[in-house]
Amino acid sequence: MKSMIRMTSLLLVALSALPAAAQSQPAGIKGKGKPPADQTAKPAQPKSSYPIKPIRLIVPFAPGGTTDIVARQLGQKLSEELGQPFVIDNRGGAGGVIGTDLLSVASPNGYTIMLNHVGLTYNATLYEKRLSYDTLKDLAPISLIGVTPNLLVANSAFKVNSVKDLIDIGRTKPDQIAYGSGGVGSSAHLAVALFQQMAKVKYLHVPYKGAGPALADTISGQVQFMIATMPAAIVHVKSGKLKAIAVSGTKRSPALPDLPTVAQSGLPGYDYTTWYGILAPAGLPKAVSNRLLQATHKVVHSPELSTRLAQNGMEPETNTPEQFSALIKSDIDKWGKIIRSAGIKGE
Repeated sequence: MKSMIRMTSLLLVALSALPAAAQSQPAGIKGKGKPPADQTAKPAQPKSSYPIKPIRLIVPFAPGGTTDIVARQLGQKLSEELGQPFVIDNRGGAGGVIGTDLLSVASPNGYTIMLNHVGLTYNATLYEKRLSYDTLKDLAPISLIGVTPNLLVANSAFKVNSVKDLIDIGRTKPDQIAYGSGGVGSSAHLAVALFQQMAKVKYLHVPYKGAGPALADTISGQVQFMIATMPAAIVHVKSGKLKAIAVSGTKRSPALPDLPTVAQSGLPGYDYTTWYGILAPAGLPKAVSNRLLQATHKVVHSPELSTRLAQNGMEPETNTPEQFSALIKSDIDKWGKIIRSAGIKGE
């Protein structure tokens, strides 16, 4: 009897020494308040453990566009660097608002991030009273990955060969020369809105559900011109389907070194450049942010990816989270003034 009691006591001691099973916590959305107590009580993972599972990379636009193309190239190299798959999740709609909203409520654990572009800053004004997130408070910028000028392109049969020609015909035929865009408030729309304000001309805006259809109709002649992203348009310029008029940035592009800038060919001071960058939900742990930052800088400046980006007209460029945050704030102010002046409203 005594031996049985002793064995039972020893068994209870042994069982009490075993670690308690961790309670499973389903992946949910981030609330606006503090996380539940059971989350905060969990022991932190070692810094070196991230990542331990696939990472979702949200693209807030449809497949096939510039952001999607760049995201897939970047995701492949980040996967090789971090040792986990990057799953591209296209969540297009409302000029990127739907995908950005999805990011803003994701758990800030590094397993959901987003590749977006400068259009993020337009939406802060276009949809300012309807956004469910605060661009400056609910997102955690990590780093730029590159910048690209856009291309002012025209249908090959359109009798315009310079910026001066385009301004002249716009003044002669106000509201008759049609240009395409990926929708109201899209990059292509605002690039021409800036052009019109500076040149004091007025063209006919034809918005499409995405830049791809707008580019296709520029090629077919349904609209006469558009300002398109370099990666999307350059292949059609090189094939002769589109006529390149000018580069939208402050300097010529190495991808098309003989093509002048808009400023050089008829509209001094014009500058429209698109940036692309990685963001995460607000509250991302510093160690995870640093790991993503280091990996992003490494792959963006690697010979293979930087060459692929440059071939599409993108200049690889990275920065710090603090610098990226400052850029976003500055562009919200800049584009807010242009949008309000032009009377553009998000649909």
